[in-house]
Amino acid sequence: MKTLQLLALSALLASAGASWAHSNSHSTSHATKTALPAEQKDWGIAGTAKAVTRTINVTMSDTMRFSPAVLDIKQGETIKLVVKNQGKLLHELVIGTKAELDAHAALMVKFPDMAHDEPYMAHVSPGKSSPLIWTFNRVGEFDFACLIAGHYQSGMVGKIRVIAK
Repeated sequence: MKTLQLLALSALLASAGASWAHSNSHSTSHATKTALPAEQKDWGIAGTAKAVTRTINVTMSDTMRFSPAVLDIKQGETIKLVVKNQGKLLHELVIGTKAELDAHAALMVKFPDMAHDEPYMAHVSPGKSSPLIWTFNRVGEFDFACLIAGHYQSGMVGKIRVIAK
């Protein structure tokens, strides 16, 4: 069983490729992210600044909460999330499905220094803010969370409801 788990973990890490790097520096802005072709995800695709139709400010705090915790978005909107960390701890906002966030959170517990650089993630140092631009081209309910070890487990989660135009 352990061999199977190690193979699965190896495959997951290999498929992530250059998007994950071990680092103690987690403050990332969209401007420094690697320019890779946009990848369609269940919850949408990376957006561009020119396509932004609306800006939503989201704050994170050391109470392990996001505000707002629920975002209502129309299908096709390109949203600029301005993610502000009002706490004294490092926080992040990662968009995904519940299953993907659960799996990623489990990896973060095992590898707490794991940093990642995907367009649906914003890592924000205390007192700073970071933009995240995403096109929500799929209808459904999706999640966002802080996957730093202990934060997700403490309920630092939110919901994105994408409704048809």
